[in-house]
Amino acid sequence: MAEAGQQRALATAFAPPPPLWKHFTPDNIKKLEGIKKEASKGEDGKSRKKKWTAAELRALDLPPELRFLVPPEIPTEQYSVFGELQSLSTALPSLQEQGIEQLYPSPPADADRESPAKPSQPLNHAYYLLKISKSLLLNFLDFVGILSVYPEQFESKVEDLRNLFINAHHLLNLYRPHQARESLILMMEEQLGRTREEIQEMDKVKVEIEAALEKLQAEGLDADAAMQAAEKGNKPIESSEQQAEDSRLMWDLLDENN
Repeated sequence: MAEAGQQRALATAFAPPPPLWKHFTPDNIKKLEGIKKEASKGEDGKSRKKKWTAAELRALDLPPELRFLVPPEIPTEQYSVFGELQSLSTALPSLQEQGIEQLYPSPPADADRESPAKPSQPLNHAYYLLKISKSLLLNFLDFVGILSVYPEQFESKVEDLRNLFINAHHLLNLYRPHQARESLILMMEEQLGRTREEIQEMDKVKVEIEAALEKLQAEGLDADAAMQAAEKGNKPIESSEQQAEDSRLMWDLLDENN
């Protein structure tokens, strides 16, 4: 009974947290820190500061109640979520492997695409999705008709609808790599566009500064002295009245451009 109740709890949509959280208490954390200090002592008997890895913590001789405080090994093939095993493989299993009838041709393999003697056409996802959508509408109309005349014969038509939905969902999943690639291209194009706008803005500021300097030279001002005065501070240099007047004029021109 207890095992059945635990399995039923794991299968719920909002499963409770695993019971191991009860071991994360202040006392257990202190015990683990004490064991780490004892294990990090050197030959002189003094504890040394050490950054423990998860593998090193798992190698320690810990009591059972402290084992839950150590990070587990990273899964390599599958992991459990709410009592259901999930695979780490990114390869999408085919419908034949799942025992489901496939209503569209299989996409060409990489070896078939690279073979020059037997060229293959890529799978047209949109075409077969449209066909499946139309079949869904027709089968739904048949299903309504069967329910109105022979309601006890609904199972076969429900199975047909289920098979159509699974095929449509599988086709959409086959299209995910293309969607990810197109999303990445769009992000890179947006980033490239922002970079080009920044470069254009810098070129615009450069042109404005060059125009201001040319205006200063046209008016007979010492542009180099004025720029040196501007680099040293916002206030003009007071060592020379002419230099101070030039720097003030330059700042006025820059303020006008801004």
